[in-house]
Amino acid sequence: MTAKVVQFTQIGPVNFIKNRRSKNIKIRVKPDQSVHVSFPFYVSSAEVSQFVMKSIKWITDQQQKFQTKKSRIEAGRFQTKLHLVNVLEGNENKTKVNFNDIEIRLADFDSDSSRSYLENVMVGIYRYEAKKLLPPRLTELAQQHGFQFNKITIRNNKRNWGSCSARNNISLNLQMIKLPDELIDYILLHELVHTKIKNHGPLFWSKLDELTNFRARELSKKVRTYSTYIM
Repeated sequence: MTAKVVQFTQIGPVNFIKNRRSKNIKIRVKPDQSVHVSFPFYVSSAEVSQFVMKSIKWITDQQQKFQTKKSRIEAGRFQTKLHLVNVLEGNENKTKVNFNDIEIRLADFDSDSSRSYLENVMVGIYRYEAKKLLPPRLTELAQQHGFQFNKITIRNNKRNWGSCSARNNISLNLQMIKLPDELIDYILLHELVHTKIKNHGPLFWSKLDELTNFRARELSKKVRTYSTYIM
């Protein structure tokens, strides 16, 4: 896939993504209100731009829906894999860490600045946990099932949960750490199978089924119910 960003006056930047698997032009508006357009290689950028211009109203309607869905931040306590996080009101946006207990104070639960602050703190928490927990688990599963991979990287990726390169470098989304353990293992096994099978054909799904007690499609559907966005 190849991508570039095109600026539109009415909606801002739009990500143009050429995809050899695409059979037509498809527009997606994500929860952060960013716009992504995938299209076949034989379609020109001019044609895509015309398609986007004809879809401006639909795009802005979707962006508005996501804006409206932004709920007020709620005070409360929740458990991550390694930390107990407590979100409270305070005089300023501030975070206090006491071993595995994290206290996050927010000055205004309705403001975008507080939401952004909370998201940045949670990214930091998830990044720490992902780096601590995911590499050893990936290594364990690789040894258990006879796979080999090269390097592993942890990223904050909005597009997917993981990927495996032609050189068997595996990239994992730090937000995987939000998921139940069985779905984390599913994603890790998914990428490990890609070290041997570089597509999503029948052989790939057959091997993944073998490793997941014939639950590959079921677990794939479950993963899609989760968002790669922090909030």
